[in-house]
Parts: sequence; structure tokens; C-alpha cells
Amino acid sequence: MTENIVWHSRTVSKAQKQAHKGHKPVLLWYTGLSGSGKSTIANAVEARLFELGCHTYLLDGDNVRLGLNKGLTFSDEDRVENIRRISEVAKLFVDAGVIVSTAFISPFKQDREQARKLMEEGEFIEVFVDTPLEVCESRDPKGLYKKARAGEIPNFTGIDSIFDIPTRPELHLKTAEQSVKQCAEKVIKYLQQQQIIT
Repeated sequence: MTENIVWHSRTVSKAQKQAHKGHKPVLLWYTGLSGSGKSTIANAVEARLFELGCHTYLLDGDNVRLGLNKGLTFSDEDRVENIRRISEVAKLFVDAGVIVSTAFISPFKQDREQARKLMEEGEFIEVFVDTPLEVCESRDPKGLYKKARAGEIPNFTGIDSIFDIPTRPELHLKTAEQSVKQCAEKVIKYLQQQQIIT
């Protein structure tokens, strides 16, 4: 199938793009239950990075499903494909020298590990947005838990579909105990400590 496809080399290297932008490219992979605060924190971090002059892009779960991944369901098979596509897109952004964030439930450990393997050492930063199910359900910003409990949404993570808890995330955020601002600053501090940004 791929025998007639050849990788095209480019003139401008990844290292040159990094030097041009003034920071290292990385993938901030936010994972957690629906309502945990992934998108909210990712947005806050991106705003801070923008203030600091960094080149960023945020890939949000719902936004991507309205375009690139339109038509994919929430079956286990389609969830795998959803994350596979996002991983490849994120890799392109990192190759372009960008700090890219992905805010997806990404419930399966194997899929997150596959995304990690696409990146170079130190480029994949797993951010576990750890929020108890009861807290997520009490927030229910989109009314999804209510629908899932009523049987209107099958395969809903945390209700009738599993979530593999990250065992060694680079960052562990607890939104039931920390504010959005505190969580965002923790991410920024980590990036500074790793000398990804100055």
C-alpha cells in the first residue's frame, strides 16, 4: 500500500525552526474524564504561553470531532482512530516547532503510549487532569453525564466505558483541590524547569 510513497525531505530543519521560535517544541497531552477541566486548563496555559511570546496551538476534542474526525463515533474502535489521527496531527505541529496542546479524554493507556512513541525524547508531556468522577458529574458542563445516566449516550467514559488512569504522568493536576490558575502555573513552571521555555 505504501510502496510508492517516499518521505520528502525539506530544506528547513526542525532545529532551525526551534531556534527561530526561541523555545522547544513539545506536546502537552491533557487527559482526564469529561468535565475534569482539560480544555479550561489547556486554554489558560495557551494564554500564558502566548503572553510569553511562544508559538502555540490547542487541539480540543470537540473541535476536532467537528472537522477532521467528523463521523467517528465513541465506540472503542473509533476512539482509537480518533486518538491515532490526533497523534499524527500533533506530531506535525511539533515538527513545525510549535508547543501544541491536546485536550482529549484519551481513555486508553495504549493509545497515549502510541502518541508518546511518535515524539522524540522529552517532547511528550502527559498531563493527567485528575478529578474524581463525582466532581466531574456534579459539574457536567455539557449535560453529558445526565444523558449517559439516562442511557442516551453509550460508551461514556467513567460510566460504561473504562478510563486507564495514567501511572507516570509528567504532570499531575488535581482540579478538585487546585484552581485553574494554579494548575496552569504548575504547567508553565514545569516547562520552565525543563528549559522548554525561558
